[in-house]
Amino acid sequence: MDYISISDLLIFANHGVFEEEKRLGQKFLLDIRLGLSTQHAALHNDLESSVHYGLLSQEVERLFRSRSHDLIETCAEEVAQFILKTYPLVEEVFVRVKKPWAPVHLPLDTVCVEVSRKRHRAFLGLGSNMGDSEAFLNTAIQRIQDEYTTLLQASSLYRTKAWGRTEQPDFLNQVVEVQTSYEAMELLRKLQNIELELGRERKIHWGPRTVDIDILFFDDIKSYTKELILPHPYVEERDFVLEPMNEIAPHFIHPILNKPIRKLWKKLQETSAPEFQTNREQTPPSDNTTVQ
Repeated sequence: MDYISISDLLIFANHGVFEEEKRLGQKFLLDIRLGLSTQHAALHNDLESSVHYGLLSQEVERLFRSRSHDLIETCAEEVAQFILKTYPLVEEVFVRVKKPWAPVHLPLDTVCVEVSRKRHRAFLGLGSNMGDSEAFLNTAIQRIQDEYTTLLQASSLYRTKAWGRTEQPDFLNQVVEVQTSYEAMELLRKLQNIELELGRERKIHWGPRTVDIDILFFDDIKSYTKELILPHPYVEERDFVLEPMNEIAPHFIHPILNKPIRKLWKKLQETSAPEFQTNREQTPPSDNTTVQ
């Protein structure tokens, strides 16, 4: 990874919790570090293959002055997301917002907030077995996409028997790949809100649901917390995850098992007893599911 850095970009703006800060304004200093490949630009003297840091500085200044925020955390996040959205060549960005005139009333040099953001690759598993399941899945996919998240590809729809608690209607399942600048926990919160908006009720473990959205993989991150386990702990046991995943990303390597999805899918097919194998009804995504 190569880097382009901008240090101490001075901007006078009106951010702060106190009314005087919003009314009178104060100075802020921004440090910006862009992670990208500059080799092609260097070898071919091609500015289009790099980032025009003068133009970027002007755009950041306009953005920073365009509105008033209570928190410099918000300012830093807004600048980082703007850069990722505006400059596709940038793979990751670091932003430090320094507030030397912070109303602390103690001797100090500055107060600052630092954020580091990048584009993440995630695979999401979706399922529904209540109401118009296909409509629920399509609506969920539409709501997943926003200014921070882009849909890269979506599998066909697979109709499968319920897993875990089998005495319930069959599920319609799908796996999608997204690119997102949300961190994993923030993406999880967004997905949980979508589930609630679409009528998901968490009353019965593995019970019927209007829509269920799981984060299967998030980059190659391995994580265990009360709220989120990555990769999803049941990926290699679930044919309704592995089959659609094998359709769109057969060579993706499970970061813990260190095996590609195609091999995990093949192993599950070989080891599953016939009475537990499901009859899948494969259908392509409907026309109103946009793959970008």
